[in-house]
Amino acid sequence: MARIKSWAGVSAVALVAGLVAGAGPRATKADPQITDSLTLFGTPGILSMPSAEALEDGQISATLTSMGGQTRASFSFQLAPRITGSFRYSRIEDYYMDGEPLSDRSFDLKFQVLQEQPGKWWPAVAVGFQDFLGSGIYSGEYIVATKTVSPRLRFSAGLGWGGLARYGVIGSAGEREPYIPGDEGGTVNASSWFQGDVAAFGGLAFQASDRLTLKAEYSTAGYVDEAGDDLIDRKSPWNFGLDYKIRENAHLQAAYIGGSEVAVQLSFSTNPRKPAVGPGNETAPLPVAGRPARRSDPGAWDTDWASDPATKPGLRRVLGNAMAKEGLILEAMAYSGRSIELRYRNTRYIAEPQAMGRISRILTRALPASVETFSLVPVQNGVPGARVTLKRSDLEAFEHAGSAPVLAAAQITDTAAAPDPAGLEYLPGQYPRFTWSLSPYVALTAFDPESPLRGDVGLRLSGRYDLAPGWVLEGAITKKVFGNGGEDENPSTSVLPHVRSDAALYAAEGDPAIERLTLAYYGRPGPNLYSRLTVGMLESMFGGVSGELLWKPVDSRLALGGELNWVKQRDYDQLFSFREYEVVTGHVSAYYDFGNGYHGTLDVGRYLAGDWGATVALDREFDNGWRIGAYATVTDVSAEDFGEGSFDKGIRVIVPYSFFTGQPSKKTAGTTLRSLARDGGAKLSVNGRLYDTVRDTHRPELEDRWGRFWR
Repeated sequence: MARIKSWAGVSAVALVAGLVAGAGPRATKADPQITDSLTLFGTPGILSMPSAEALEDGQISATLTSMGGQTRASFSFQLAPRITGSFRYSRIEDYYMDGEPLSDRSFDLKFQVLQEQPGKWWPAVAVGFQDFLGSGIYSGEYIVATKTVSPRLRFSAGLGWGGLARYGVIGSAGEREPYIPGDEGGTVNASSWFQGDVAAFGGLAFQASDRLTLKAEYSTAGYVDEAGDDLIDRKSPWNFGLDYKIRENAHLQAAYIGGSEVAVQLSFSTNPRKPAVGPGNETAPLPVAGRPARRSDPGAWDTDWASDPATKPGLRRVLGNAMAKEGLILEAMAYSGRSIELRYRNTRYIAEPQAMGRISRILTRALPASVETFSLVPVQNGVPGARVTLKRSDLEAFEHAGSAPVLAAAQITDTAAAPDPAGLEYLPGQYPRFTWSLSPYVALTAFDPESPLRGDVGLRLSGRYDLAPGWVLEGAITKKVFGNGGEDENPSTSVLPHVRSDAALYAAEGDPAIERLTLAYYGRPGPNLYSRLTVGMLESMFGGVSGELLWKPVDSRLALGGELNWVKQRDYDQLFSFREYEVVTGHVSAYYDFGNGYHGTLDVGRYLAGDWGATVALDREFDNGWRIGAYATVTDVSAEDFGEGSFDKGIRVIVPYSFFTGQPSKKTAGTTLRSLARDGGAKLSVNGRLYDTVRDTHRPELEDRWGRFWR
């Protein structure tokens, strides 16, 4: 358990609630049938007690709950069909720590070890860990079984330990580490799991109508302060409640807890696999244009056209204009009478196969019948990605057979493993190229251990100048319009170098601020190798030199990389001056694509405060651009020196605009729910890191998203 003296957590999770609110279709009239529900903690269950239910795979839920002086905000995600993860922020008015109401952050995990099968006698069974990072007032473990006995009625019963065994104790097993007020928390106390008192709980849910669910439970949960006193005036272990479905993705829940307290909860949910506007509103592409049979029109298959000098400018113009309408920029082209290679930039589609499908259909309509082979090479930061080679005859044969046969017939190779095709030329006017944008920005600071939620709203002027293939000069300037991001009555007292904890000082003095100003070179030093060298104001707090090398074969799920940075801390005004602190930092990294959208990362190295350690991250990505993940960083900084929370950890969410608009776009919005923002385990934030851009055009990622080829 960890504590902060602010409403930052409630506000941050409320932002996530805003993202998912309104993201689902309205409920339709149907026969009442029991559905999964959330507890007052925001997790799958009854009221205060858990159940063995699992949410629909991929579902995201955000809740806001008020009960007896306790306010909770939660974020839950069904990581996999049987694994549920939750993050919760709570404020307890009647529990004081250092003269302030206690604020608590907690992480939960639940594993459904046995699924309920329709028509079978066995129930669903789950094992769960509540507030498993630390020993706090919410910490507890449970084993629970749930059985649906009719379409409208579901029962649950289980055993609870720790915070789920405050009442109705039926036995004890070993010693459990007690909660110590003021402890740093944030550590995994596995030795205390399923130790101490154990209690039996149970409950039921009844679907009274298509919108209303009635609930009742025998609760063994309790919340006690440092003196052991109950935080609610409990008169009974029985809790009763009702859940009203406002619409398919929004519920209002009310409950009577312990015979004395009234609880109210508002919850929202969405599923990245089910866009709010359906499959999309983009304009349908033109169909594949068939060719005349060679016997019926042999002249159409002649290759003489390819040697005509007048062909090149006309073909460039036709293809360039047709692709531009699809948000695709033709950069370079090489062709012969039998084949063509295009190198292009995709500015619109999150799924690269969708861009390739659109280009392929354009080529069938624009090229003479003799051209059989299409090679498509996406270009990012001036560097060509993998080469995807398709047969025109396969496109003609499989247009109505789905995308799988096209993928099976495609060849995906490394462009650096072979010489460029003869005659490859960049289109005139591609370089140098200048682009810019002016847009609003919102910068929030949440989970600060000493200050309330802070943030600024302003304007960001961004510019990018592509000097030549691989050479990029870019920058961004921000101007605050209003906000309180620079107001902090409790400046950092961290014993570590203040590499992140002085964020309020940067916000206060950096107005206007040069957010970044860099010159970068991206290259291909050899087959399977990618490189980046960046120099300048790398981020808002540090400037210097950053170099990166990535090994990533096009067919491999594994990638290995290394990054080395020499950086110096920028002055608070974020202009051109620097402070005295400088550091060499860097990491060796391993990346692995587990398939089905799951990506893991391991970084080992030196962090900005000079500490050594490792970061482990796991993300789940959906083919429409949603990305949800969690990370944890442990370094050689002690828990006492790190401060509250013991080590850095958090949850990150990235949401594509297209999910809500239905229009294809590469724009996204994101937020990170951090346990705490501290100096320990802080990494440099530099644009253009290689793995996330390179892998988009490699086979594992293309296979995950190839279903959009014909979209």
